[in-house]
Amino acid sequence: MSNATFDRPDLTTFTRLDELGLEVVGQRREPDRTVLECRVVEPDQWCRRCGCEGSPRDSVTRRLAHEPFGWRPTVLQIRVRRYRCTGCGHVWRQDTSQAANARSKLSRRALQWALCGIVVQHLTVARVAEALAVSWNTANTAVLAEGKRVLIDDPTRFDGVRIIGVDEHVWRHTRRGVYTSIAFTDRLVDEGIDPSVGSVGYAYDNSLAESQIGLYKSELIHHEGPWRDVDQVEAATASWVLWFNTERTHGSIYDLTPLEVEQLDYARNEPVERAG
Repeated sequence: MSNATFDRPDLTTFTRLDELGLEVVGQRREPDRTVLECRVVEPDQWCRRCGCEGSPRDSVTRRLAHEPFGWRPTVLQIRVRRYRCTGCGHVWRQDTSQAANARSKLSRRALQWALCGIVVQHLTVARVAEALAVSWNTANTAVLAEGKRVLIDDPTRFDGVRIIGVDEHVWRHTRRGVYTSIAFTDRLVDEGIDPSVGSVGYAYDNSLAESQIGLYKSELIHHEGPWRDVDQVEAATASWVLWFNTERTHGSIYDLTPLEVEQLDYARNEPVERAG
């Protein structure tokens, strides 16, 4: 743009720390990362117990992983002032909740960057952890908690949605897939959403198939094994399928057997002879 205007270079604004209530007061380049020394902008000198004014006592340092800029991880070294109340003697630290959750090792901007990287850019947790200079467990735990907060815990996330399609390459199952697959389809029903079975809806079919495969493995293969040979497995499988389709009770049909449900259906729909 020919008429664009520019501000003075400002490291605080460039690193978006003004959104976190922080100001950059120093920087240090290390071989594998950049460290930004910061201070908390808002004073916090009033006692949370009695309301009296506190006097500065000393400062402590809080380190947070921040969103990376370029290929170098960015680490925040925050100078947090401590106060002592002149009235009741209570000691407290400046409030840093705008910058990060309590005991969190990632800034709020780092959390947003990590969640976007995994969900939108399809980065692995290992790649995110490397970019933030934290351990895999730290990155994984933080991203799961943030994803649950902004995506799952939002009661309005399905407002206006009637049909949902899920990419089969996104929906993956673990050893607990036999239960998560059923929960996946049940959850859509609970929300009043029809699962799409089109080109992007194969996850729905896969979840149902994996449910049956999981039950087959847990109820027969693992429970009755070890097996002598393939012939023995084939014979046992045939018996299990017959039992599953006729005599096994299913929670989805009120703990009845398929045979009982079929008999009830026939009885309910049995044609009635016309009188006279």
